[in-house]
Amino acid sequence: QVELVESGGGLAQAGGSLRLSCTASGRLFSSYILGWFRQAPGRDREFVAAIRQGTGGTTYADSVKGRFTISRDRPNNTISLQMRDLKPAATAVYYCTGGRTWPPQQHWGQGTQVTVSS
Repeated sequence: QVELVESGGGLAQAGGSLRLSCTASGRLFSSYILGWFRQAPGRDREFVAAIRQGTGGTTYADSVKGRFTISRDRPNNTISLQMRDLKPAATAVYYCTGGRTWPPQQHWGQGTQVTVSS
């Protein structure tokens, strides 16, 4: 069983930056994918970004390309999401997710709130 624990998040002004981190415990195969989804009030959960443990390959939602960067610290089973030029539309609960297939939704963290004020 894999457990995902998020940290970071909080409040930022529009145009500002925040960093999220997620530490995974348990056995992660080289094919494992870790990523982030988010859910804004009244909206469905949506994909944000993901990174493959084996290759380090990344995928981003079009809405965050160029502003968000996902990275990994493989020895420590940790990923981070650096968010820059934040917009109020980024306000949501951000969930760390993981799985062996695409999209990585087999395991979920508890979520962390990100609020961007205008």
